[in-house]
Parts: sequence; structure tokens; C-alpha cells
Amino acid sequence: MQMAIKKGIVVILGVFFQIIFSLFIYLFLIENFAIIQIFYSIIGFLLVLALVRNSRSYSYTLPWIIILILVPLLGTILYLIIGKNKLRSKTLKRIVKSTEESQKYLIQDEKIREEFQENGKIKYISDYTGFPVTKNNDVSYYPLGEEAFEAMLEELKKAEKFIFFEYFIVAPGKMWSSILDILKEKAQNGLDVRVMYDDFGCVATLPNFYPQELEKFGIKCVVFNKLNPIAGVFMNNRDHRKILVIDGKVAFSGGINIADEYINVNSKYGHWKDNGFKVSGDAVWNYTVMFLTMWSAFRKEDEDFTKFKFDFKDKQKENGFVVPYGETPLDDEITGEDVYLNIINQANKYVYIFTPYLIIDTDMINSLNLAAKRGVDVRIVIPGIPDKKIVYTVSESYLETLVKSGVKIYKYTPGFVHSKVFVSDDHVATCGTINMDYRSLYLHFECGCYFEDVDVIQDIKKDLDETIKKSHEVTKEEALPKLLKGTWQALLRLVAPLM
Repeated sequence: MQMAIKKGIVVILGVFFQIIFSLFIYLFLIENFAIIQIFYSIIGFLLVLALVRNSRSYSYTLPWIIILILVPLLGTILYLIIGKNKLRSKTLKRIVKSTEESQKYLIQDEKIREEFQENGKIKYISDYTGFPVTKNNDVSYYPLGEEAFEAMLEELKKAEKFIFFEYFIVAPGKMWSSILDILKEKAQNGLDVRVMYDDFGCVATLPNFYPQELEKFGIKCVVFNKLNPIAGVFMNNRDHRKILVIDGKVAFSGGINIADEYINVNSKYGHWKDNGFKVSGDAVWNYTVMFLTMWSAFRKEDEDFTKFKFDFKDKQKENGFVVPYGETPLDDEITGEDVYLNIINQANKYVYIFTPYLIIDTDMINSLNLAAKRGVDVRIVIPGIPDKKIVYTVSESYLETLVKSGVKIYKYTPGFVHSKVFVSDDHVATCGTINMDYRSLYLHFECGCYFEDVDVIQDIKKDLDETIKKSHEVTKEEALPKLLKGTWQALLRLVAPLM
């Protein structure tokens, strides 16, 4: 906690001085107040027009529009410091360049392309994420973090060539120490071991010198988007992905981070309901390229990614379509949300959803409501015990309109739900790191995996069925907020996209 406070103070002071400096210029020229006010009003108005013209979601841009209209001076300063931070970020520019260079490794098998050309959901992912659609995979689903953890340890011990590890949160404890012991051993045996974690995600768990500690053991380390007082406290574009690739043969992803609460050790929020999955087959290459693309933005050491590719020919089985895909805030597509919307909009019988945070825009609200109204069984499982009370209050603000339309909301009575899962019609599913909130959908680097006609879909459906049995269905009376709480929720919803 002391580490988090120290880092936070430095970054907050940096932003504070940026704002004070801007205001100082304004005060220094106070005698020209009218001219300055007109200048900032014009800039603010132009920014509003740009937001209106380019917006993919007014739920996200509305708060900025209101601020820019009501307080043009402060709004313009805040927007230039916070809202358009990515335009001046060297880190993000490097990621854009690395992404462009890595596209040559993402080659779609033409025979498989012919199979999905008439399939709109898969075609969208293929066309707009650039990640190949694969078959020839074996997939295992783990309904709890501790089960995924045991499988991860088992596969890590088998590693012979390399281990790629990318997680939002890494925290000292049983989970990390067990993994780290294996990573140290493998690195000492000459394997290429690489660890990447997000600086903000680990602000309270790892010290600034931790990369040097790992390097002493032969473990290469990258810290994503280090907190910087010049860049600002709202360095919103974080690496929220969870990826583990071993020898190019096996990849793990899902909801779990590397901290003990994710495996129900010392959880402060009751039973921690999370998930993970393992892929072995051609789909592993998508995760390998995803990792190497991000790694190469910080450490340029791989001239050819293909040396990490494993040939699965005649080693797996045909098992439906599997498409690991990346979500990035650096393009014009809101891929994560669009994948979710396509599943909802094309559902015929049911859509079941796990999400820890239900902070949704008008497109998602309308899709969920319309699906329920046309007779689709729409069920959403949210936490019974929240990890962030203010965020949970915002989530609850959406319950009234959803429940009135026939969407069934379940609160997981034993504790906290952290899984991010959609499953529909015993036919399609997606699992990964993408929450149903503004940060995941608009600001973070995320990853998901789309499954269609894959055996594991039945396991995912079973997990949701069993979880719903342990959950409390929210009634219409419970969904209706009282006056004061409803007012507070409305205010929070207004600023939620900026949080």
C-alpha cells in the first residue's frame, strides 16, 4: 500500500502542476480575460464538434461534451491532458508501429475462410481484428481460478523452450511464488522466459525495482506503461490482458490475474468466482503474436516471430472455430463490445452472461432489452459482494430498465464474480478479459476468445447454470432505486466514462 501511495502522490502532483501551470498562464493574462475566455470557448466548441462527429458512443462522449460547454477553460485543459493523452504518448505510438509490423504473421488459412464467409459473427472478428480464425484445437475450460491455476502449474513444469507471461496484476503470495519458482528454474535451464505486467495494475503490489530482481534470475521483464507524472494520473490505456503461452503449444487466458484472491486464498469478498481456459492447437499462435507484438513495442529483440510457432499438423482434432482476438484502444473499432453485441443480437433462445461490472452504454442496453422482448432468455450474473462499492452502485443503476424489459439479473450470493463470459444457444461463446464497462471497452488493451461449435461451450453453459443456482434473482421491486440513491446513481453514471 505504501508503494501505491508513493507512486500515486508523484503522479497526482505531476497532473496538479500541469493544471496549475495552465491556470497560471490564464491568471497572468487576466487583464485580457475576455479574449482568453473567447479563445477557450472557441477551442471548447471545436472539441465538442469533433466529439459529436467522431463519437462511436454518446454515452462515452457526453460527459466531455457537458464539461466543455459548462466550463470551457477547465474542460479544454482537462481534455487535452486526459482525454487525448494517447495522441502524445510515445508508448502508444510504439505499440501502433509494432502492431503494424506484426500483421504479416497473422495469416488466415484460406480453406477455413471459405467455411466462415457467410458467418457474420466470425467474419466481423476476422475482418476487424486481423486475427486468424482457427480450427484444429483442443480447449479446456476451468470454472474456478484455482482449477486454472493447477493446470497452469502443470503445463509450466513441462516447458522446454520458452514461457511468455502477460498479466494486469501480479501480487506476492502463494499463486505468484509457485509460478515464480518454476520461472526461475526454467530460466536457469536456458529457456527464454519473459514476464510483462501493467504498472498501474501492480502499483500496490510490486516495487519499482522488481524488474531488476527478475532479471537477476534470467527472467526478462517489461513493465507496461509506467506511471509518469508528466503523462498524467489518467494514463487510461492499461494492459488488462491475461496471457500465458508455453512453447507455442499451449496458451492460457480468462479472467484470473496472478494474486491469491483469484484462487480463493485470503479473498476479502467472499467466494471469488472466476474462470480460465487452456487452448492447445493452431489458436495458440494468435496469443503468441499478441504477446510478441506488445513485447516488441518495449524490447525489440525478435527479428522473426515464426521461430516461436509450433506446427500442430496431425497433432490435434477438428473442433469447431476458435478465434483468440485482441482489443485495442488505438483503432476505430470497439471490438470487444461489438463481439458481445453480435452475440446478443443474433441469439435465438438464450444469452447467459458473467460480468463483474455492468456499466453499459445505450447500444448495449437496447440490445439486451430488445433480445429479452423478442423472447430470448437473457440472464446476467453479477457479484453479490462488490469489490468496489461505487462501481457496484453504478452497475445497480442499470438494473431497473433491464429487469423491466425481462432481462434476468442474478447476484452471486456467495461472493464476487470476476469472470467475463458470454454463451448463447449452445452454439457460441466468448471468454476473456473484457469487462462490460467503459475502461475495458474503450481504454484498455484486452483479449478475448470466440468459440463456435466447440465442445467446451457445453462446459461454459454448465458453469453458468450451476452459478445461477447459487445466485439471487433481482426482483422488479429490488431493481427500483429510492429517490436519493437514484439521484446519486444518475450522477455517477454521468461521470462513469471518465473514471
